[in-house]
Amino acid sequence: MWSHIKLSILPASSNTSSLWSHFTFLAFSHISGTQNVLFVIFLSIYLIALLGNLTIIFVITSEVRLQSPMYFLLGHLSFLDLCYISVTVPEILSNIIGRRQITYSGCVVQLLFFISMEGTEAFILAVMAYDRYVAICYPLRYCLIMNRDVCFLLVAASWLGGLLNSLVHTTLTFSLSFCETNLKHFFCDIPPLLQVSCTQTRVNELVLFVVGGIWVGFSPFIFIIISYTFIICTIIKIPSTEGRHKAFSTCASHLTIVSLFYGTAIFTYIKPPATYSIQTGSLVSLFYSVATPMFNPIIYSLRNQEIKKVIGKILKINYLKGIYT
Repeated sequence: MWSHIKLSILPASSNTSSLWSHFTFLAFSHISGTQNVLFVIFLSIYLIALLGNLTIIFVITSEVRLQSPMYFLLGHLSFLDLCYISVTVPEILSNIIGRRQITYSGCVVQLLFFISMEGTEAFILAVMAYDRYVAICYPLRYCLIMNRDVCFLLVAASWLGGLLNSLVHTTLTFSLSFCETNLKHFFCDIPPLLQVSCTQTRVNELVLFVVGGIWVGFSPFIFIIISYTFIICTIIKIPSTEGRHKAFSTCASHLTIVSLFYGTAIFTYIKPPATYSIQTGSLVSLFYSVATPMFNPIIYSLRNQEIKKVIGKILKINYLKGIYT
């Protein structure tokens, strides 16, 4: 989505191959003696993310009280996070144990899904901000505006937008010729692939900036800021302290997730190109592609009273069943 634009152009070479059979990840090539620790850490993150997001999906689909637009969107965010983290972590675990190669076609598929999930998450977060805007600024018309058809349309548009963005970048990236197969990264992403390109990447960089940076990255972020500007203005006008607290509490979880997702991206991409490091970019991309899908369900579970009540109810029922059986 916002993969950093590499300004230095690698010289073209007529003796290089435009199609390799595989790529090799070098991110874990220099570690020694810590493979087991890293493997346990990433496996634990993956299992926590799977358990957390599956729990959110199960709770939302099984509880009648949670059949509202807000939880419908949250369910899709959890499903998206499941897909998002499943694109990267299995490959990372494979790299840690020494299987650092990925086939050319496998790299294409991984990049396609990774960029697609990344873009879709940006759009879904913007849709969730719009949902909170309608709920707080137009509470009496909320069910009319955010009806079932509108929710399906907004979610479908988010998935389609992420897919189209990914198709553009994946096609342009793999139309390049590559000088080597060694990628200084944890998985297939645009920056490390551009760095090993033998051909000029100006078109890729321009499209990356316009489509990935402005359309998929900057536009949803600005939309979220505008939405919350109206939300805050409306909350301030609420006369009772309890009413203001209740209104803001419905937005707190979403704001936290937005801060995690966009904060890491802004930290990386507002820096001048001359100071950009592929190692630093890899670590930050690792955070928002691996850690964020793990934190999202935890944040919603801890801050959302309805979800906590339903989870407590399910645990209590299962506990009582265990006693009487």
